[in-house]
Amino acid sequence: MSIDAHLATLERKHGELDEELRTVQAQPSAHNERIVAIKRRKLRIKDEINRLRASVTQH
Repeated sequence: MSIDAHLATLERKHGELDEELRTVQAQPSAHNERIVAIKRRKLRIKDEINRLRASVTQH
């Protein structure tokens, strides 16, 4: 998989998690543990996106 394709996949997953987070937070019985888990996954993906973008600009 090319770096561009990998970045696109990560960005799509990040967007999906963002939507999932909005949905969970809109529920009156939102569980903090689930919200925290989604935010952590989003952050890991965002870090990976930033790392890949940095490696592309260095080459």
